[in-house]
Amino acid sequence: MSQQTAPFFSVIIPTYNRAYCIGRAIESVLVQTEPHWELIVVDDGSTDNTAEIVREYIHREQRIKLVVQSNHGTGAARQTGIRLAQGDFVTFLDSDDEYEPEHLAVRRRSIQAHPEVDLFFGGVHVIGSPLVPDRHNPAVLVPIEQCAVGGTFVIRRSVAAALGFSPLRYADDADFFERAIDAGIVTLRITEPTYRYNRLSPDSLCNQRLLHLTSDSHQSINTYG
Repeated sequence: MSQQTAPFFSVIIPTYNRAYCIGRAIESVLVQTEPHWELIVVDDGSTDNTAEIVREYIHREQRIKLVVQSNHGTGAARQTGIRLAQGDFVTFLDSDDEYEPEHLAVRRRSIQAHPEVDLFFGGVHVIGSPLVPDRHNPAVLVPIEQCAVGGTFVIRRSVAAALGFSPLRYADDADFFERAIDAGIVTLRITEPTYRYNRLSPDSLCNQRLLHLTSDSHQSINTYG
């Protein structure tokens, strides 16, 4: 992709002290079969060498950008990425997760097939336990496949900018999804499991950023975050 070509996707990685795994996440973007992307890594005040590792990738790939800010939490980091995004659609990747090579291509096909949809989600391959407690009844375990994982969100940039992520340290995507539903944003679940959701990371925040949905994503939801 030339410097003059606007990206279709803006991939945002919010990260904090993930030097041990940030390279794996970035590599999974680099091997995407869909070439029209930019990658914005928002280092939310890391005290390790996360930023140094990202800069090594920037020397190799002009589509990668790095922003370093003081620590304000995941919601603020996502919002920083959205402000800088130039793609038609904004999407995310948690820094301990990965994309399958076809991840963005699958999403682009869904976008082209459903131009009325502003927010896509879903399509998770779980590494580790496939079950999480229901937010409203922790005694009940539900499959992650029935949840909306924030890292899988693909949002029209104009909608993401208008709605915005709240500056929350946890469950910022749960909050975003609830407000999107309340605002009447059209959503669609993608079923092809191309997002590798890592539940084995010792400091994973993903378990606190899930939404438990009914089988119809346009109906009532229970937040899990």
